[in-house]
Amino acid sequence: MNSMEVPVTAPLKDEDNLSDLTHFAFGQSEEAPAPEPISIGPLPDILNGRYHIERLLGVGGMGAVYRARDLLREQFGDPEPFVALKTLTDSFAEYPDANALLYSEFALTSRLHHANVIQVYGFDVDSDCQRAFITMELLKGPTLDQLIEAHPAGMDWEQLRGIAIPLLQALSYSHQRGVLHGDLKPSNVMLTDDGVRLFDYGLGQARQGLLPGLPRLSRARIAAWTPRYAALELLNGEALGSPADVYAVACILYELCSGHHPFSRLTARQAKAMEQDKTLERPPNLPSHCWPALRSALAFEQQQRIDCQTLLTAFSAPRPTVLRRLFRVLGRS
Repeated sequence: MNSMEVPVTAPLKDEDNLSDLTHFAFGQSEEAPAPEPISIGPLPDILNGRYHIERLLGVGGMGAVYRARDLLREQFGDPEPFVALKTLTDSFAEYPDANALLYSEFALTSRLHHANVIQVYGFDVDSDCQRAFITMELLKGPTLDQLIEAHPAGMDWEQLRGIAIPLLQALSYSHQRGVLHGDLKPSNVMLTDDGVRLFDYGLGQARQGLLPGLPRLSRARIAAWTPRYAALELLNGEALGSPADVYAVACILYELCSGHHPFSRLTARQAKAMEQDKTLERPPNLPSHCWPALRSALAFEQQQRIDCQTLLTAFSAPRPTVLRRLFRVLGRS
């Protein structure tokens, strides 16, 4: 299934057992008391008299993504009037924070104009059922989790480089624009016919001091992450920052070139307790000149991680030739 989103709900305490899933947990806070749930109607076949829902593409704890036909575009003869339409699941849509969270995803993503970031079209609320929804480009192709499964020994360097560079470019661009993704994992990256697409900024937020005025996820009441890609600081309750995105993308890159998770599918907390970082080795498919940067990006402590642009520079560098390696050896002697 070429789904746009595949997280599911799970109790906060189960992080160590369900490390492939995005977790959502709602709780009370003295600073931000939980408002009363709101009432929503059933999802109609046509939203706002314009978007005819055809079929479900993917469903998770926060939202469901559908293939929809834009009747207005169809009316004017568009041969490809299809869009992806994301709306909230029934259980999540009842929380007043949820619409703001969905709008935040639209607002953040709409500020990103990059070939390797999904293009969003609009945000709206159906006047009859009161359901908020986002329309965006319809993606077709395998997600990276499917590619990892298809390459149990890892991808060769040329294949990996063709995915890693555009993915890192998209993430670096996002950070430069002040946007943090917040839930990087293989199922949120797709390899389409015209290149890599990074999508699902549903748990993202603006960097502190940038893009003021946007709704911000109240992490005092809603905690969300995908445990085996979540940096240690997120598991410890700290604020989302760009180093957390770097840790997650480094886990993805390691999986692509090795076929397995760098820390045996464990959370960062578990792996640190077992000191797995001390036995971490370079995957055979990864050129040696990329390993120091990737190893640094996988550090448990965020202060020890490099930034995304530095990781991109390492993966963009050409593989040293035999002559260059010889000169390097002679230079040391």
